[in-house]
Amino acid sequence: MIKIANAPCSWGALEFDLEESSQQIGFEQVLDEIKETGYIGTELGDWGYMPTTPGLLREEMDKRGLQLLGAFVPVALADPARHEQGITTALKTAELMYQAGYENAFIVLADDNGTVPERIKNAGRISPDMGLSEKQWFHYAQGANAVAKIVKDTFGMRTVFHHHCAGYIETPEEIERLMSLTDPELLGLCLDMGHYAFGGGNPLDALKKYANRIWHVHFKDFDPGIAQLSREVQGDYFDAIKRGVFCKLGEGAVDFGEIVDYLHEIGYSDWIVVEQDVLPGMGHPKACAQANRDYLKTLGLI
Repeated sequence: MIKIANAPCSWGALEFDLEESSQQIGFEQVLDEIKETGYIGTELGDWGYMPTTPGLLREEMDKRGLQLLGAFVPVALADPARHEQGITTALKTAELMYQAGYENAFIVLADDNGTVPERIKNAGRISPDMGLSEKQWFHYAQGANAVAKIVKDTFGMRTVFHHHCAGYIETPEEIERLMSLTDPELLGLCLDMGHYAFGGGNPLDALKKYANRIWHVHFKDFDPGIAQLSREVQGDYFDAIKRGVFCKLGEGAVDFGEIVDYLHEIGYSDWIVVEQDVLPGMGHPKACAQANRDYLKTLGLI
């Protein structure tokens, strides 16, 4: 049975160092509102956002009847000098979840998104000359495999890679290249519907292509009209988010009906995490979370 969660990024708790971060909502309110809107699980968010001691983390989840199903770990994989630091962070995060009793949770590995100006500026319109060199591709895949292997060997936990706009793995072609260079037994794919659409692809195509490697799913919608408005004023990734490029489910270009049908067809029975990325202090996250859950009811998921 597919289970439905939401995540702190829907409340503006993002991994980026932004001016708006001072407006970030505390984790207690976020967890309360996830529970109040009917979701049964969540992800950890950036390290330090939620308690970093296993007992306290478990207590906060249990008092609301929530499950913890994964943690986002950004690593600058294109730079081999940063791999050791990334492995340390991944192990620290995995240990927290493992010791808290969430041994089936995922490490959601990603690029160190939002740190390369060219990729931030051109999110949603990446051209081949903005990508990794052959040497960087080697290091990137090597680093991703290394993180996944040591997490599995140490804690028996799985790692999925999260493609992401404003990072090096954004376009369908870049995702395909990374999947071809990494070990399918070690590294799965976290398919994020909104980021895949923003990156220029049809997420249903990705779902069909990588069905065996999709171990984790993020439901996010994408509004191409808002992306075009941002593009017309030379807006970057954060400008697009501020304008609402990740809209409520069902209001954008992603065909969730077809996606749900195919998930049922392949027998997917794990978590779907609803995400609607907003900047800290932006919008009405609880109302959006409720609207997104109501939309999922129309698809027969709840």
